[in-house]
Amino acid sequence: MEQVITGINTITYPNLEVWNWLVAVYLFLGGLAAGLLVMSAVANLRQWPDYVEGPHCIIGVLYAPAVLALGMVFIFLDLERMSNVYWFFLTFQPFSPMSWGAWAITLTIPVSFLYGLSVVPDGMKQRMPELLRRWADKLHPHLRTLAMICFALGIFVGIYTGILLSAMLARPLWNSALLPVLFLNSALSAGAAMLIIVARRTHVKLFYTKVDIWLIFSEIMIIMLFFYGQYTSTAAKKASAMPFFTISHEYFFYFLSIMLVAILLPLALVLKLIEMKEDHVEALTGTTIFRMNLSAVMVLIGGFIIRLAFIYAGQLSKFG
Repeated sequence: MEQVITGINTITYPNLEVWNWLVAVYLFLGGLAAGLLVMSAVANLRQWPDYVEGPHCIIGVLYAPAVLALGMVFIFLDLERMSNVYWFFLTFQPFSPMSWGAWAITLTIPVSFLYGLSVVPDGMKQRMPELLRRWADKLHPHLRTLAMICFALGIFVGIYTGILLSAMLARPLWNSALLPVLFLNSALSAGAAMLIIVARRTHVKLFYTKVDIWLIFSEIMIIMLFFYGQYTSTAAKKASAMPFFTISHEYFFYFLSIMLVAILLPLALVLKLIEMKEDHVEALTGTTIFRMNLSAVMVLIGGFIIRLAFIYAGQLSKFG
């Protein structure tokens, strides 16, 4: 939504920001939940006993609806009139990306919770309330079906966080077909990073670390193609990318943070692990495991920085 303010100038409105950091948190948490669903579904669908029965899949799946619900809290805090939410869910607008995303998230929260119940192992069921235990027993035979559904929902939610911005034609920095791809890749990387942190078994950490390495490589390519597309497009799109590359501009810090915190340093910490075989996991030292966890934490921080940078820098961009 664009607003035209009569009498706007650099004194009365030096910088008009409609969206703030609350929206960036919402987009990050939505992407993180999407990544958790996709990454845990991959392990469950491949039916690796050592992977499926670990806390990375159980806790990761149960985290997803909670993370999504927390993200919804932040978007509610950003609303000036929260009563409008009631009317928003009384209709479905097929040509509105925000309507698609809101309904998808509303569907994802309960489905991912049911998926989480289906993966709970027998040892943990004894500590659950009777009602949840019965539901877990009923849902376990449908684990693979729920995993496939949550895989698709995770991909959709991860893409939606970028489509929400790219659909705004008046903002040249956001109006790119590569932005949803970048946000999806970042979401998958954040999901893998979270599973690295919660995983207790070394070979599981190694597996998701390798996955994250390739995701970081693809993120580098997507970012390069994104800025190349902006540079070779119209004058407005070219100008919209300049804050990321102008040393004197405040948003140059965001570009450095994206490259260092989200990409280069995490990659440097764990790059040599990509050739290590799973039957050699006993060779991993405590220092190596610490580097894996540190790299994962930096990926999560970097994922938030990416969304924060695009939210604020995108609102500076405009057509002449």
